[in-house]
Amino acid sequence: MKVKRIVVNIETQHVAAAKLFYEDVLGLDVLMDHGWIATYGLDEQQQVQISFASQGGNDTLVPHLSVEVDDLDSALERIINAGFPVEYGPVNEAWGVKRFYTRDPFGKLINILQHL
Repeated sequence: MKVKRIVVNIETQHVAAAKLFYEDVLGLDVLMDHGWIATYGLDEQQQVQISFASQGGNDTLVPHLSVEVDDLDSALERIINAGFPVEYGPVNEAWGVKRFYTRDPFGKLINILQHL
């Protein structure tokens, strides 16, 4: 047996609110939408990862999700233009990433990062 996929589920009564942040800003595709559940992602092979942490690094809060991007400056611009708050960074971290924290429409802390 091997794990093929891990899906993060965020409970909300406002499923459609995910569109602005996850589709419009981050550029994910709608993989499934049944009204009561919408799944965003990329239709390409991804790594399966689960992290367990006592802090988020540099004594920050542990984020709910980490999203790796190929152009952090562009992601930051899109987040700001869409009106989402930046709560930490952008900062180059000693472990080889540039990142910032923001919150999605559901109040979840999102770590957006680019490996340097």
